[in-house]
Amino acid sequence: MKLVLLSGGSGKRLWPLSNDSRSKQFLKVLEDKESNLQSMVQRVWNQISNVGLAESTVIATGKSQEDMIKSQLDNQAGLIIEPCRRDTFPAIALAASYVYSVKESDLDEVVAILPVDPYVDDAFFSRVKDLETAVQDSGADLALIGVTPTYPSSKYGYIVPTVSQSETDYLPVQRFTEKPSEAAASALIQDGALWNCGVFAFKLGYVISILEEKGLPTQYEELLKQYATLPKISFDYEVVEKTQNIVVLPYNGYWKDLGTWNTLTEEMATKQIGKGVISEDSENVHLINELDIPVTVLGGSNLVVAASPDGILVSDKEASPRIKELVGAFDNRPMYEERRWGWYKVLDYTKLEEDKEVLTKRIGVAAGKNLSYQLHDYRDEVWTIIKGEGEFILNDEIRTVKPGDVLQVQAGEKHAIRATTDLEIIEVQTGTQLIEEDIVRLYMTWEEIEENVLGVKRA
Repeated sequence: MKLVLLSGGSGKRLWPLSNDSRSKQFLKVLEDKESNLQSMVQRVWNQISNVGLAESTVIATGKSQEDMIKSQLDNQAGLIIEPCRRDTFPAIALAASYVYSVKESDLDEVVAILPVDPYVDDAFFSRVKDLETAVQDSGADLALIGVTPTYPSSKYGYIVPTVSQSETDYLPVQRFTEKPSEAAASALIQDGALWNCGVFAFKLGYVISILEEKGLPTQYEELLKQYATLPKISFDYEVVEKTQNIVVLPYNGYWKDLGTWNTLTEEMATKQIGKGVISEDSENVHLINELDIPVTVLGGSNLVVAASPDGILVSDKEASPRIKELVGAFDNRPMYEERRWGWYKVLDYTKLEEDKEVLTKRIGVAAGKNLSYQLHDYRDEVWTIIKGEGEFILNDEIRTVKPGDVLQVQAGEKHAIRATTDLEIIEVQTGTQLIEEDIVRLYMTWEEIEENVLGVKRA
């Protein structure tokens, strides 16, 4: 069985820690068994590894999340990179074409799809493995996992089986009900309905046949070229609702969607991350602070306080799901990002006269990692090394750098840096288009730079 994890999200529901580049699955606010902070994607990957599924798993994601996944999973996961953001049907179609034409899997191969961020026990992934048998034995086009509800919730969709018990491990599905009222949810639970957790499986040939019916390529490279023209539609609407023969495997274990601040803080092992103080008379308060200045909560109750370079949130926990409505109109660039080589924070951004802009960043490059050999068309840069040592290349000439060194890079000049030890840089950009897209990457790895940059001279 092949497993495809879907990693997307716009990063609004857990603002200000999440943004368009760092969605909720990448926030390091959970703890592992050694009490180290970990993200949802790191937690899920460890669980998948524990049940022996890691080698057959790929992650489907967008370009903006590629570096962060590589960094957090230490390049262990295979990736399918969507060239632009569409929806779950295009994403799953692309994944199916990849498994079919790149991995050359048989059409009878079972493919399981699940979100990259469920909060579950390890037993859940053992249940995921049961999907393969369910698809093969039932002859169904789709097999789903349904979670036994613990309370009537209006936040989740429900899977309604035709019967509540069966001699087999799976139940035929009668219909779906999307986010009913709590009263309706209670009636559904009485009838044996299950929470829809977004996990399902199919034989590869089923989705490949759908692509053929729609006149879409089944070859990965060809579908990739047409990806931007695919409709923005969910797999539920495009496929699940039109499929008649569906079965569901009940899962009677722990499952939770940590999609809002109030649900996420319920699973955090500590009430405070980062600088600050929560007074003793403050009850049920969580403080998550990514800034270098302290945040104090005095005499407050039932609050989540979150601070990052993207903004500051002070919210009643029950009201926190409404944050997406309020910040949906924000169109600011992400002020913090994790990359394959480390991280950066935007410290200041100013627009001057005559379309001139100034952007100041603090950049961290992990020991042994490097920024690509690159150039910019619209900006000049001044780098000040504030921590660590490394090697810096400018226009094919290499030199060592240390704290206090100031490096100037003009628009059009080729440059790269590699950290010998953990390296931190204050970067000041000036120009007319200070955007991440103003990068022409010549070589990505340091090995490529050493091999292809000829005439290297050490200053």
